[in-house]
Amino acid sequence: MSDSITQQERRRGLKVLRDVAPYLWPPGEREVKVRVVGAMSVLVLAKFIAVATPLFYKQAVDALAGDAPDAATVLGLGAIGLTVAYGMVRLLSVGFQQLRDVIFASVSQGALRKLALRTFRHIHALSLRYHISRKTGALSRVMERGVKGVSFLLRFLLFSIGPLILELALVCGVLVVLFDWRFLAVLVVTIALYVWFTFAITEWRVRIRRQMNEQDNEANQRAIDSLLNFETVKYFGADGREAARYDQAMEGYETAALKTAYSLALINFGQGLIINAGLVGVMIMAAIGVADGTFTVGDFVMVNAYMLQIISPLNFLGTVYREIRQSLVDMGEMFDLLEQPAEVVDAPDAKALKVSGGEVVFDDVHFAYEPERPILNGLSVTVQAGQSLAIVGPTGSGKSTIGRLLFRFYDVESGALRIDGQDVRDVTQHSLHCAIGVVPQDTVLFNDSIYYNIAYGRPEASREEVEEAARAAEIHGFVQSLPKGYDTLVGERGLKLSGGEKQRVGIARTILKNPPILLLDEATSALDTRTEQEIQASLARMGQGRTVIMIAHRLSTVVEADQIIVLESGRVIERGTHAELLEQHDRYAGMWAVQRAAESGADAA
Repeated sequence: MSDSITQQERRRGLKVLRDVAPYLWPPGEREVKVRVVGAMSVLVLAKFIAVATPLFYKQAVDALAGDAPDAATVLGLGAIGLTVAYGMVRLLSVGFQQLRDVIFASVSQGALRKLALRTFRHIHALSLRYHISRKTGALSRVMERGVKGVSFLLRFLLFSIGPLILELALVCGVLVVLFDWRFLAVLVVTIALYVWFTFAITEWRVRIRRQMNEQDNEANQRAIDSLLNFETVKYFGADGREAARYDQAMEGYETAALKTAYSLALINFGQGLIINAGLVGVMIMAAIGVADGTFTVGDFVMVNAYMLQIISPLNFLGTVYREIRQSLVDMGEMFDLLEQPAEVVDAPDAKALKVSGGEVVFDDVHFAYEPERPILNGLSVTVQAGQSLAIVGPTGSGKSTIGRLLFRFYDVESGALRIDGQDVRDVTQHSLHCAIGVVPQDTVLFNDSIYYNIAYGRPEASREEVEEAARAAEIHGFVQSLPKGYDTLVGERGLKLSGGEKQRVGIARTILKNPPILLLDEATSALDTRTEQEIQASLARMGQGRTVIMIAHRLSTVVEADQIIVLESGRVIERGTHAELLEQHDRYAGMWAVQRAAESGADAA
C-alpha cells in the first residue's frame, strides 16, 4: 500500500514539475530566456572557479613548506602572492553566485506573480457551488504555501541539482588525475550512501509533512471561522469552546511538527556520520601518502579542501531535496486547486450580450442543486422589457434560485433562460454580469472606505456621480455626518455599519452601476419602515425604463409590480397583478391577509 502511495506521489511530483517548467522557460518571452541562460552561464563559471580554488591553496602551502619551489617560481607569485590569489579566487566564486541571483531575481519574481495571479483568477472563476462549500482559511493557506513552494522550486531546481552534479564531476576528475582511483572510490561510495540515506528518510518525512499541513489547514480554518463569527461566539458565551476547538487542531499540528523535528535530527545525524566517515577515510589515505613521500603537505591540504568543498553541497543536497519534496507537497495542493474545473464556463463561440430592451424569459426551466432534491420544476415566465416581476412564496420554493440562474451562477439543467432572445449560455459571463445589477438580501462590503464600496459599482465614476448615487440610496446625509465622511472604513464585511446602512451602501453601488436589468433580492429587508418607504421610492425611480425582478417575503414591497408570481415547490401556482391575485382569494390573498394582520398587530402594540 505504501509503495503504491509513494509511486502516486512521485507521479504527482513529476506532474507538478511539468506544470512549473513553463514559468521557467515561458514561450515567446525572449528576455526571460536570456536571463535564465545568463544566470546558468554565470553559475557554471562560478563552479569552475570554485573547483580551481583548492589548487591555489595547495601551491601556497607547498611554497611555504618548500615542497614545490618551482611551481611558485613559474607562477611568479610566491607564497604570499599565491595566498592573495587564493583569496581572490574565493571572492570571485562568491561574486559570481551573487551575480547569478541578481540576473535570475526578475525571472523568479515574475513567475511567482504570474502563478499567484493565475490561481487568484481561477478561484474567482470557480462556481458558486464550490465557494459555498469551501473553507476560506484552509484555501488561503494552500495558496500561500503553494506560491512560496514555486519560488523555492524555481531557484533550487535550476541552481542546485545540476550545478551540484557538475561540481561533483569536476572534483572526481581532479582526484583521479592528481591522486588515484582509491580516492575516487571512497568519494563515490560516500556520495552513494549519503544520497540513498537522504532520499529514503526524506520520503518518510514527506508523509509527516503532509499530515502537518492538514493539521495546519484545520487550525487556520477554525481560527478564521471563529473570528468571522465573532458576534455569534459572544452571543452564546462560546469563547472557551472555540479556544478548545482551536487547541484541539493545534494539538494535532504539534504532534506532527514534533515528528518532523525528530526526523530532522535523525537525518542530520545520519548525514553527518556518512560524510565524516568518508572525510576521515580520504584524509587517512592522504596522510599515509605524505608519510611515505608520495604526496606533499599541499596535497594533503588540497584533499581536505576538496572534501570540505564536497561536504557543503552534499549537506545542501539533503536540505534541497527535503525542501523540494515538501514544496512539491505544498504545490501539489495548489495545482489540485488549479485543476478544479469551473462548473460554469463560456461557450467557445460565446458573444457579448446585447440588451436591446431587457426582456427576460424562463422557458420550462428545471434545476436542482442535488439530483434527489429538485428546486425548479418546469418554470415558465416572461418579464417584458421595462416591466417588473415580483416573485413571492414560502421559504424553499425556489425564489433565490431564480436570481442565481439569471446571473448564471449555475446553468439550467433543461429548458432555457433568455435575455432579449439570447440564451445566457451562449453569451459571455462578463457581459451578462455587466447587464444585471443585484441588491442582495445580505450586503457584504469590502474592508475599505464607504467611497470605495459605492464606487465599486462603476470604478471610473466621478465623485459627483458617487455622491449622487448615495443621495438616491438615502445614505449621503449619514455619510456626511461621519468624522471622515466617505473615507470612513467600514470594517471587515462591513461590520462597522448597521444592517440598514450596509444595505443602503449596496443599493447605492447598484444605482451607480446603472444596469438595464435589476435583481432585487429582499433589497429592503434590513431597513426600518420609514427608510424602506424612502428606498422603495428610490428603487422605483431607478427601475423606470428597466426590467426589474424582485424577490420578496414582505408583500407590501411588491404591490406596484406589473406581474407577481407565487412559487411553491418550484412551480408557479398563481400569477397576475396584486389586485388580480387578491380577487382570486387563493394562496397570495391568504399570505396578504396574514401579513396585514401581523402588521396591524405590531402597530397596535
